[in-house]
Amino acid sequence: MRRLLLFALLALGATACEKTSSKPVPVDGQLEPVQNPHGDSVTPPLPDPELQDGRVGRAPRRITVSQLARSIEVAVGRPWTGLDALAPSLGRADFALVNIESTEPNLVFAKFLEDGAREVCLAQAAAELTQMDPNVRVLGRTVPGALGDLTKLTDAQVRELLVYQSTRFWGVPLEGDELTRWAGFFTKAAARAETIKKRDQALAAVCIALMTDSRFLTY
Repeated sequence: MRRLLLFALLALGATACEKTSSKPVPVDGQLEPVQNPHGDSVTPPLPDPELQDGRVGRAPRRITVSQLARSIEVAVGRPWTGLDALAPSLGRADFALVNIESTEPNLVFAKFLEDGAREVCLAQAAAELTQMDPNVRVLGRTVPGALGDLTKLTDAQVRELLVYQSTRFWGVPLEGDELTRWAGFFTKAAARAETIKKRDQALAAVCIALMTDSRFLTY
């Protein structure tokens, strides 16, 4: 009987040792693993940017007509005088027949915006030709002295001007290869403007391009 009890105690001790040995011995300074509160669920992968027009997340939203009016006045330095007449076509709600403002980018909006960009950019660029103080100018702020032959600007001055303008219009400066392409565009526009004796049109061309870019209209 005494031998049987001894074997039973030995068996229980062996079982206890096996259970104890199956658990790793804690080490000082080592955190014990924490169970995932989300269970075994797997986080879904982000969508492929190539299938989302280069974006991950929500699609960009177009600014409202009121935001557009204010953005033009701040970026270009003068208001778009014809905007109020076109506001219903651009999506502004009249709260009689339409009570929700449309912020969908469409061809009608793009067409009217291009007309507005030509109006304000040409007017502002022409006005700056007579402004001798660069600090008074908006589009040609970084050009030293009077706005003369813009083809004589150095590459560094052209890039400085484009970085300033893009930051003013978009809140983000041009850089890298894109800045190089825009510098080439400005150089051609300046040469064309000098040929037809309308130097202001070089600044106007860049202004129109910046204003009709999606980065000016979306957020």
